[in-house]
Amino acid sequence: MHETELHDLADDADYEASLQQSLVTVARSDSDKKSWSSESDGAEVVYSKENVTIHPSQYASERISGRLRLIKQGSSLFMTWIPYKGQSSNARLSERDRNLYTIRAVPFTDIRSIRRHTPTLGWQYIIVVLASGLAFPPLYFYNGGVREFLATIKQHAFLVRSAEDANVFLVNDFEDPLQKTLSSLELPRAVLAANTSISISPSISNENPERIDAGTSEGTLSTSQYIGRQRQKFNDPARDLSIQVLEKFSLVTKFARETTSQIFRESHSNNGFNANDWRNRNQFSLDNSVSEESQKVSDGNIVTPDPLEFDKLTLVWGKPRQPPLGSEEWSTFLDSEGRIMDSKALRKRIFYGGVEHTLRKEAWSLLLGYHAYDSTYAEREYLASTKKLEYETIKQQWQSISPEQAKRFTKFRERKGLIEKDVVRTDRTLSFYDGDDNPNVNLLRDILLTYSFYNFDLGYCQGMSDLLSPILFVMEDESESFWCFVALMERLGPNFDRDQNGMHSQLFALSKLVEILDSPLHNYFNQNDCLNYFFCFRWVLIQFKREFEYEKTMRLWEVLWTHYLSEHLHLYVCVAILKRYRNKIMGEKMDFDTLLKFINELSGSIDLDSILRDAEALCICAGENGAACIPPGTPPSLPIDNGLLYSQHDDVL
Repeated sequence: MHETELHDLADDADYEASLQQSLVTVARSDSDKKSWSSESDGAEVVYSKENVTIHPSQYASERISGRLRLIKQGSSLFMTWIPYKGQSSNARLSERDRNLYTIRAVPFTDIRSIRRHTPTLGWQYIIVVLASGLAFPPLYFYNGGVREFLATIKQHAFLVRSAEDANVFLVNDFEDPLQKTLSSLELPRAVLAANTSISISPSISNENPERIDAGTSEGTLSTSQYIGRQRQKFNDPARDLSIQVLEKFSLVTKFARETTSQIFRESHSNNGFNANDWRNRNQFSLDNSVSEESQKVSDGNIVTPDPLEFDKLTLVWGKPRQPPLGSEEWSTFLDSEGRIMDSKALRKRIFYGGVEHTLRKEAWSLLLGYHAYDSTYAEREYLASTKKLEYETIKQQWQSISPEQAKRFTKFRERKGLIEKDVVRTDRTLSFYDGDDNPNVNLLRDILLTYSFYNFDLGYCQGMSDLLSPILFVMEDESESFWCFVALMERLGPNFDRDQNGMHSQLFALSKLVEILDSPLHNYFNQNDCLNYFFCFRWVLIQFKREFEYEKTMRLWEVLWTHYLSEHLHLYVCVAILKRYRNKIMGEKMDFDTLLKFINELSGSIDLDSILRDAEALCICAGENGAACIPPGTPPSLPIDNGLLYSQHDDVL
């Protein structure tokens, strides 16, 4: 797709004259890029609403009212919100601030979802979330019109209600289903969306260098700077996409972070897990002076001590790690026919030491639920043979698609293309996946394509290849790797769900755990606009796979899969890492961008045994209070059965 240029309507001297400028077309010619024009391009305003208002702060005098429009141009739908000119406001709100909030001609192909809020008291408002994961500030409808707004979108674009939240509407899911997840991260689209969301012109011409420089000083990259960085990335084909997750979020401005944080908080406000409710229910005793003392972090170099005396806590409750479970000890857990006699004891043993690599194939199939603990050798062998036939049947579905049929099967081509791009850059430094025409890379591709047909609603999302790679490395069998991956995705599939509720629920739970286990650190994150915990996004999405060496990752995973202390031990691992580096984070006064960079650079330097011991201590210390702040159905808990895991509804209003 060619680069899009948008004319800055907010800079026009006469707002009414700019009305004609909004009836426009996006020029997509390489040789003759154009601004939006009102020539006969077939543009049509299909929805217009006055007095739609943004609240930049709690002060009524700083509210900015404007006109919201939906513009149809050919088969494309655009949304604009332009503030009124000459509106009286508080002196603290400059014209530059007003321009910052302007929303210019955002195509609905760049919008992932719309969240509708109908408070008991006050005005209805919506929050528009972009495909990049960022969001515009809430748009308040003083004179009503939210229903008509959604109805108009439905007439011109594909709009469906989320199966997880009746107030979330997914946009244009049929056109590009994979870009609607945060795990489908393509930086060119993400960065341009971020720049659009804060009204920084994406033009790379030299006609207005001051404007470009101003955009850079606000914490975002100009397009020319971004292209320069992209060229460097293309020179490194082994660069992993999950690293780009963090780079994308590092481009988020303070404004966008505040907006996203608001969505993050509000999206869970009805779950009974907000901070005030927690404090009322919490019986976990901490020194009340801690919160007051932590306020000094942002003003001076004082770092509030850890209220739980973390090292002593780990010494009391975090048991030393044990050597991996070996073959001789493994045999003591089995009866003569191969049944596991005490599954809890086995899981406890694996929790404290993992298993030797030669045993992983057998152990992982049990931990993941592919085989039952009480199954015999014969039953497991029979199941493997029947499942292999079932796998071949599913695989044949996509293998039988002819080239002519593929031309008419857009979703298949898209998924196949994404998978083929991802597998060639997944763990290629390992000898198991190294080299050209590696058959194991082809197996990765085949398993992921087959899974996209097995679970057609979820399909394939970037990041899944990271989760499959160690499973194939251990199982060394195509069919058994597939079914183990299926079992894992039953629990982690919501990480890749289109509305991202699975990821949000985990990050929300993480914020609550930090709040009860280290309130000064929680307060510090609150003061520095970090409560969305997006800096932990990669940890949660692919289960720390980029934070440890391959062998240590496999050991961590088998510990997590035991579910010995908690199904959500990975969240306590997150807390443990954050607490280990809390003094550095708070002492150096890291803001969101600095923290994000710091977290990224921890990769390969975290001591796994120490962190697991810390996580165990934190989990025991938090006890029932910790479990209570994790909403039911939060991954990797099995999802709450509502009939269809990835259902879609046509009736959205």
